[in-house]
Amino acid sequence: MSPQTRSLFGLAGIIILAMSASLNEQVSSQGLGNILGGLGISHDPGTWFTTVYSAAEVVGMAMAPWLSVTFGMKRFVLIVALLTVLSSFPIPFIHNLTLLYGMRILQGVSGGCTIPLLMSIALKVLAPPIRLYGLAAYALTATCFPYLSTSLAGLWTDLVSWRFIFFQSIPLGAMAMALLNFGLTDTEPKLERLKERSFHLSTVLIIITMPAIVVLLAQGDRLDWFNSPLISVCALVAVVGLPLFVMNEIKRKEPFFRFSLLKRRNFLYSIVALQIFVMLSISSSAIPSQFLTAVAGYRPEQTYLVTAIIACLQLVFLPLMAIILNYEWVDSRIVSFLGLVCLISACCANSFVSAEWNRNQFYFWQAVQGLAGAMIVMPILMGATNAVMPQEGPYAAGMVNAPRAIMQVAGTWLVQLAFHWRGSLHSSRLTDWLGLHRYSLFQGNNPAWQHPAPLTPTGQTRTAGAVAALAKQLHHQVTVLVIEDLFMIIIMLAAFLLLWLLIVPVRAYPPRIALASPPPGPVTTPNTSDK
Repeated sequence: MSPQTRSLFGLAGIIILAMSASLNEQVSSQGLGNILGGLGISHDPGTWFTTVYSAAEVVGMAMAPWLSVTFGMKRFVLIVALLTVLSSFPIPFIHNLTLLYGMRILQGVSGGCTIPLLMSIALKVLAPPIRLYGLAAYALTATCFPYLSTSLAGLWTDLVSWRFIFFQSIPLGAMAMALLNFGLTDTEPKLERLKERSFHLSTVLIIITMPAIVVLLAQGDRLDWFNSPLISVCALVAVVGLPLFVMNEIKRKEPFFRFSLLKRRNFLYSIVALQIFVMLSISSSAIPSQFLTAVAGYRPEQTYLVTAIIACLQLVFLPLMAIILNYEWVDSRIVSFLGLVCLISACCANSFVSAEWNRNQFYFWQAVQGLAGAMIVMPILMGATNAVMPQEGPYAAGMVNAPRAIMQVAGTWLVQLAFHWRGSLHSSRLTDWLGLHRYSLFQGNNPAWQHPAPLTPTGQTRTAGAVAALAKQLHHQVTVLVIEDLFMIIIMLAAFLLLWLLIVPVRAYPPRIALASPPPGPVTTPNTSDK
């Protein structure tokens, strides 16, 4: 078997490992209520169950590419795969909070390492003619796995057992380790890089600063922001630590992040666009799920049809985009433009959501958003990878993925913030409306049986649960109005990304042209965007 064929087995292994890690995060978030109930954990400690994972994930994403070069790619990837399995299996049997958080931190670090390693290995083993298909595999982590997680959450929590949320990583991890061990060739470690003095400072700043940013976003609303000493300290650490980290990285010879890459227009565009795209992706995953859960009363088992169909469509859309972008005459900027138009159109349609909607109303527009996601993310990844040389891959992988992990938390924060501020506003206005029209709550002796009022003419409740039903309807209307606001916020973010697309990037050619021979026209090298 040729080395090129064996390396494809290694790529398949890292894809499976990335899927296992992503599903660990996504499915555990979807089934958090069942997990907390099974472990006997209350709400407030339960919020830290996801926060510590996200904080550790950012650290793993920031450091994984550099560590893979330092310790050797094959050796480091196998360690990450083993840690993914070993940190997941014991969690369903742990009832001590300290130990539980410790295992979630290990799980987060291993999960965070897998995504940038997938990008690094794909760029390393795939020749330019087929590189776009490797990028399509990487794009699955942003477009397919979030949809697939809802289906698996419904399968495990409602049909099998919530413990399988963590057990699912065992067969996937074992398969990944076998493929990685067979397909990857080990590289010589460069342990002398550990002796660099500035490396220790950057490591400390990453471990302190990036989790502080995650805690600030994830716990700020619950702890009332700067009225909490913890949030105030996290904000101070972030404000002081982030500039220090950037300055230290600029001076290093072998940094975690090479900020000079941002001078290249296509790479700068891709970094910003990918972070905004992660925020936009909540319109097709978190927001519909929130509606179906809070208003329609669906369980994950009932919402899986919507998400499973979209996940399957991604397996068609992403390779299709890879084929289309491989044509020399196709301008990736136009593909991104059309994708953003589709996304804005779907969000405009979904903004007309009402309390009568169910999953049937989401099918078509979710499919449109799935197509839009593939049309947006593939040109972003092509522009980013074409703008860097092969030896710069580890620096690019860290810069792409660490902010992405933070933006995933920021997306959750955006939803929480909207429900807190806009939800309070809508609740107050609807309550005031009920007060102004309080007499409509009373019904005469000859009511319309289709819509009976909750109170009788004497002021008594018509039925035992009439007032509770009225409060539930009020809550549903508040949720619907907040979700409408969220779709409008997504539209504004998409409009900003559309403006960014029109200003910053230059023409990017397919990798088989850009990385193999000088492309036609004014762009002659991948680094022309530096100018």
